[in-house]
Amino acid sequence: MELAQIISLGEGYHQEFKESIDKSLVREICAFANAAGGVIFIGISNKGVIKGISIDNVTRSRLQDSINHIEPKLTVNIEYQTNLIIIRVPESSNKPHSCSDGFFLRVGPNSQKLTRNEIIELLQKQNIIQFDRQTNLRAMFDKDFSRSKYQRFLRLAGISPTLPEQDILISLNCLTPQTQLSNAGTLFFADNIEFLILQAKVCAVLFKGTENITILDRKDFCGDIISNIDDSMIFLRKHLNLAYKIEHLKREEILEIPEIALREAVVNALCHRDYFEAGANVVISIFSDRVEISNPGGLPPGLKKEAFGRKSVTRNPIVADLLHRVGYIEKIGTGIKRIRDAVALHGGCSVEFEYDEYWFTTIFYRQTTPQSDNVTDKNEIATAKRTNVILELIANNPNISTSELATQLEVSKRTVLRDINTLKQQNKLERIGAEKTGYWKING
Repeated sequence: MELAQIISLGEGYHQEFKESIDKSLVREICAFANAAGGVIFIGISNKGVIKGISIDNVTRSRLQDSINHIEPKLTVNIEYQTNLIIIRVPESSNKPHSCSDGFFLRVGPNSQKLTRNEIIELLQKQNIIQFDRQTNLRAMFDKDFSRSKYQRFLRLAGISPTLPEQDILISLNCLTPQTQLSNAGTLFFADNIEFLILQAKVCAVLFKGTENITILDRKDFCGDIISNIDDSMIFLRKHLNLAYKIEHLKREEILEIPEIALREAVVNALCHRDYFEAGANVVISIFSDRVEISNPGGLPPGLKKEAFGRKSVTRNPIVADLLHRVGYIEKIGTGIKRIRDAVALHGGCSVEFEYDEYWFTTIFYRQTTPQSDNVTDKNEIATAKRTNVILELIANNPNISTSELATQLEVSKRTVLRDINTLKQQNKLERIGAEKTGYWKING
């Protein structure tokens, strides 16, 4: 673009004019680097009049000295013309940058000094301050720590319980040496999490039709991350269609959307959400034509749109590591591919991903009627769905009572007893010990 055309555009978000090298220059460079980058023309007035500037060794030295005072160090491209200096400032991957006057950010055609809260917000957006690493000042270890959740984690992760409890938690980045729970530790091991991290809740809603107007069922899951994932899957299984496929005399139960894909989407939402956004929750919405799983926070900083699905940047690395240890993440960075592969193999649904600066949503499009090679009547399908949920609930809590199962399923106790009898006949379930003191055992 010709210089005359550049000048005619005036100053803007990516362009700044300066008559000379003054103390404000370094502020402009920092502001561009902390935003989306830009170009500074030295020797042009803010009204677009070319004034020119003398370029000698003193000018060059003064300019370089100004840039050297930026922290952390920043590389810019400097072009010296006959009577102009053009400084091209890239968007930095090492934000935020500061000068002796503080932190600055490009906002529209101006560079503004950041307040304390704005600096914190910028650090959070750049994932420099990570939520899961921060100490939760509201959580008290002696009062809020749940040893049952801790023991469940050790069992799932295959970690020996003989090692000192606090040593393990510290090594997992869940506890400080001063015995304070981190946010990651709170999300996994605390009781009453909704009072310690309000935004950790998952809202699951079943709507009538294709719009979010009439609610048919709603559950708010306010437990630890592992429980929230399990409860979300139970809710999805309860409200999605089930079909049967018969091959080689063996009947296979098939959910209309593959469970692997649904689980990956739920795990991704809880693992990669922006927990600094305290006013929003993970939301699971079931409509007649689709399922939407949404979380606050778009693509994490450092992940470009063109790299989505191929590369991974983790917003909450400790949470991701803990989920990987217990097998809820197979391999960090492969979730999107697993969803796409599972949907393609299933063939009975489709998936799309939508994201902007604030939200990420996985959308599964349902078929209007369940597809199968041999579909039984509705009562049998409903029974199969309930028995699957019963097995899931028992897997999470082998001591659960039939009354609690009935409450969770929102059916009568008689229905639960009938379903349990069916599972026993199929040799999928057995009762160990007495009714009041025993527990359930899942076979196979």
